[in-house]
Amino acid sequence: MRPMSQSPAPAVDYRGFYLATFVLAAGGWAALGYLVLNVVPGPGPRWLFFVVGLVALTGTAAPFVWYLNRRFARYPAPPGVLMRQAVWVGFVIVTCAWLQLARTLNWATALLLAAGLAGIEWFLRMRERARWEPGWEPDDEPPPAA
Repeated sequence: MRPMSQSPAPAVDYRGFYLATFVLAAGGWAALGYLVLNVVPGPGPRWLFFVVGLVALTGTAAPFVWYLNRRFARYPAPPGVLMRQAVWVGFVIVTCAWLQLARTLNWATALLLAAGLAGIEWFLRMRERARWEPGWEPDDEPPPAA
């Protein structure tokens, strides 16, 4: 346990995360709108649609991921972890859109894809918690993110 004389760990600074979220969402949705309204469909613009869609959905999902981590996580998650989780959300949705093009998307496929990526995220979080950091005991709060 931490002695009472020590101050708590410093709060995580999320200003860069907020800025990145805004830039990703605004730029992504603007580019996606331009792409849908002004570009003739073809193989190149189709792949550009998926890339720009990933950017837009990542920026849109990031505030929700931040809120869920703030509400349900024991310790504040570093901004890099929040952005990675937002990318997972965008990746699931864009992959479902890609599968829908070939008419191979169904509920089972979407749920298996989401469960697989949630499992990967769970293992990554376990690895982050298991990594030894000098200067803190396991009963203390985790060290501030670098």
